Amino acid sequence: MKLSPSLLSADFGNLRAEAKQVEPLADYFHIDVMDGHFVDNLTIGPPVVNSFRRGLEKPFDIHLMIDYPIHYAPRFEVQSTDIITFHIESKDEPFRTIEEIRGLGCKIGISLRPVTPIAAVFPYLDLVDLVLVMSVDPGFGGQKFMPAAVKRIAQLWEEIGDRPVTISVDGGINAANVGMVVTAGAELIVAGSAIFKQPDRIAAVHALIAAANQTQ
Repeated sequence: MKLSPSLLSADFGNLRAEAKQVEPLADYFHIDVMDGHFVDNLTIGPPVVNSFRRGLEKPFDIHLMIDYPIHYAPRFEVQSTDIITFHIESKDEPFRTIEEIRGLGCKIGISLRPVTPIAAVFPYLDLVDLVLVMSVDPGFGGQKFMPAAVKRIAQLWEEIGDRPVTISVDGGINAANVGMVVTAGAELIVAGSAIFKQPDRIAAVHALIAAANQTQ
C-alpha cells in the first residue's frame, strides 16, 4: 500500500507545515483542485499548488475536479513523478485530455463519480497510469465511505489484469475500512480526515498502514 494524504482536510492557512509533518510517511500528497462548477466547492488552483511545492520532496497527486482539465492542467508546474488526474465526466473529451496531460511530462490518472459505471474507464486503461475510484461524492472532505466502492475496485482490478495501472481510492478512508479496499485491489490510498483531523497525525498514519498491512 502507498499513501497519499489528502490536504483538503489540512489547515489551509498552514499547508506546508501540515504536509511536512506527515511527509516522511507519505508517498504522495493528494491535492484537490475544484472549480465550483464541476463540484459545489472551490479550493485552490495552480498558483497555490506551484508555490506550495517549495520545501517538499514527495510528488504531487493532483486531482482535478473541474469542467475543463485541458485548460488548467498546463498551468501546473509538474515533475515526471507527479500525477494529474481528471474526471471522465468533465466536459473535455477524454482521449484528447489524456493526450494533453501526457504531453506535460507527468503521470496521468482518470477518475469517476460513484454513480458512473466503473466500466466507463475501461476504454482508457491502456493510456493511463492510475484510476482513482471515488468512495464518496466528490467535492467535500469528511464524508462517510460508500461500501459499494469495494465491489467497483474489485471489478476494476480484474479488468486491469497485467496492465501497469495503479488503483487509487479516495473518500472516507480510515483504519476501519482501509483493509477492505486494499484486499479488493487498491494500491494507493487517499486519506484526509483520518489523518489531519486527528490529534496525533503520525499515529493516525501508522494506524492506517498497520490496518492495511493486516490484509496483505
